[in-house]
This record gives sequence, C-alpha cells and structure tokens, in this order.
Amino acid sequence: MSKGKPGEIRVSHILVEKQSQALEILRKITQDGADFGKMAQQFSNCPSKKNGGDLGWFGRGKMVPEFERAAFALTAGQMTKDPVKTQFGYHLIKRTG
Repeated sequence: MSKGKPGEIRVSHILVEKQSQALEILRKITQDGADFGKMAQQFSNCPSKKNGGDLGWFGRGKMVPEFERAAFALTAGQMTKDPVKTQFGYHLIKRTG
C-alpha cells in the first residue's frame, strides 16, 4: 500500500443526504458486519463511491473543517462512531492510512 507524505492521512467515506440513512448504514457495518467499501459503492452520493469511498491521501486544509477534524482524530482502521455533518450531507469516515 502506498504511503502519503508526512502529515497526510488516507480515508474512505460514505456520503448520504439524511442522518437517518447514515445511521442505518453505520448499524449495518458495526452490527451486521457489512463491508465499508461495498456500502460506499451502494449508498454514497460521492463520486469516490466507485473506489469504495477512497479519497486517497491528503493533508490538513484540503477538506471542509468538520470532515477534517473527524478524519484526523481517527487512527488507522478506525471509523467514526457517529455520522459527521457537513454542508454536503452526512459522512461515515474510515481512516485507512
């Protein structure tokens, strides 16, 4: 797996319009063991869905503040416990690197 530059992280996300949708997808992943990437492909409104939600490597200042704060607070392999609201909708974020 490629590495980002120092200070960069890699995340995947699922973007939906409604908090209720995000909570239902979160439940499927955490309780039913659904695959994050497959859920992204099926439900995400972001073009990254074709890559299982992968946004690649990025540093601070590249994403909207709410998304960035949540993403940088995660450790590799960890997913947000609650949907993150931004001007785009509700995100489930998983740090992959």
